[in-house]
Amino acid sequence: MKLKKGSVVTADAGRDCGGLFAVVDVDGNYCFIADGKSRKLGRPKRKNIKHVRPTNSMIELNDITDKRLRRSLSAIRGEIEQEEVI
Repeated sequence: MKLKKGSVVTADAGRDCGGLFAVVDVDGNYCFIADGKSRKLGRPKRKNIKHVRPTNSMIELNDITDKRLRRSLSAIRGEIEQEEVI
């Protein structure tokens, strides 16, 4: 799956390892990710695309706030955990 703006990914390397993030922008071999808490939308983390793993989820990022992003990612995290149990 190719990374696009709004894709939901999990970090596989670094101090963010295991976290769920939304892709804010893609630039060559790098993507910019945010989660609304430690990585705000105004200052996203630049991460190599080799160090993230895409999920099947997307988030609409037009006019979204950090609070809405946190809630959206929390809901997606619940869905992913529920799928793993089944």
